[in-house]
Amino acid sequence: MAQSEAARRSGLWARVAGRTRALLQDGIRVLGSPLGAGYYEGLEELLIAADLGVPLAVKLSAAVRAGRPQSESQAQSLLEAAVVTVMSARPRDLVLPNTLACILLCGVNGAGKTTTIGKLAHRLKRSGRRPMVIAADTYRAAAAEQVRVWAERAGVPCFAGAAGGDPGAVVFDGLAMAQSRGLDVALVDTAGRLQTHHNLVEELSKVGRVAGRAVAGAPHESLLVLDAMLGQSNLAQARGFSKALALTGLVMAKLDGSSKGGAALAIEQELGLPTKLVGVGEEIEDLAAFDPPAFARSIFGA
Repeated sequence: MAQSEAARRSGLWARVAGRTRALLQDGIRVLGSPLGAGYYEGLEELLIAADLGVPLAVKLSAAVRAGRPQSESQAQSLLEAAVVTVMSARPRDLVLPNTLACILLCGVNGAGKTTTIGKLAHRLKRSGRRPMVIAADTYRAAAAEQVRVWAERAGVPCFAGAAGGDPGAVVFDGLAMAQSRGLDVALVDTAGRLQTHHNLVEELSKVGRVAGRAVAGAPHESLLVLDAMLGQSNLAQARGFSKALALTGLVMAKLDGSSKGGAALAIEQELGLPTKLVGVGEEIEDLAAFDPPAFARSIFGA
């Protein structure tokens, strides 16, 4: 059993940021020896192309140079270590109190919130928790139905309010139902919104406050779901949402096929928000806890 689980995790991380990995590993081989002329300038350009952003690319390249590597493999090891040091030092485990835990997921339309909800519900149930999904997107007609489908796949109950209803009221009633049923995790799917839509972002802040009135300490997690394929534009999203909600972490969805997986590093470096989960495929099992060393190895390792 332990070996099969280890193999499963290895398989998940082998798919993480596949295009980023190919871009960086091929590029590093082309750069050749770190003793060659122009190596570090080329490394900066390569990291920028992988969507790490200019400031972080310069910082990582300088860290490798400071280590005075004598070979390509030494340079790669230094780069992996430098990546881990610039990432958030905050805990990456989900906060799950023994009483009802409330996990709020937010993000723009199409980022992957609903699929993440389903995958997370499955993951939590498999670990022995008793989750419920709350469909708090009352704007899109098909939103609640999509959440129900994923809840059914995960084998967990789903609570949804009426179309056009108040999202805060839906969350309050959903949390009350979860408590009455003795469930221990409530996963709240909120409506997609751009970080520039201030009235909708403020509504999200209200949902968070309502959750706190229903359950002490809620939301225990406020996770921003980001589409890894959008690259550096995710940084602007993270800045905007963090102003309205006390975000506790990030979920990088679609990281398996992204050529821009490096954006996660830039967000962690600037905002200090830890990436807690990553989506690495379309199946319900394809959600992994984020592991900084494993991530660094997956995109920089030979």
